Amino acid sequence: MNGILLLRIAVAVILLTHSVFGIFDNGINNFANLYLNQIGFAPFGVFLAWSIKLSHIVAALFLILNKYVKLAGFVTIFIFVMGIILVHFKDGWFVVGGGRNGVEYNFLLICVLLAIMYPNGLQKKI
Repeated sequence: MNGILLLRIAVAVILLTHSVFGIFDNGINNFANLYLNQIGFAPFGVFLAWSIKLSHIVAALFLILNKYVKLAGFVTIFIFVMGIILVHFKDGWFVVGGGRNGVEYNFLLICVLLAIMYPNGLQKKI
């Protein structure tokens, strides 16, 4: 197993667990109604929350299958950046320890997705 395969599987597991549990514990609807709609996304909060979580599931499948990896990465990175801006930035850097609910986890996932998308780096092709 090479390192990129391991990272693809790890990110897929994270995306799936973060999404699937929200389907069954009403977390997606709660996020939509109790957060997104309250910060100005009403009446589209539920649609937006479900779109985000379903995109995570699709991205996880693409990562596992090693298909459309860059598309999955770009969409997911966009969602993570918006999560940083809308949810986590106000809480600072640390997820735990020096703070709570900060941006460090999203930052790491963005970096891992970039490594998966560009395993040889951003090289200029001649």
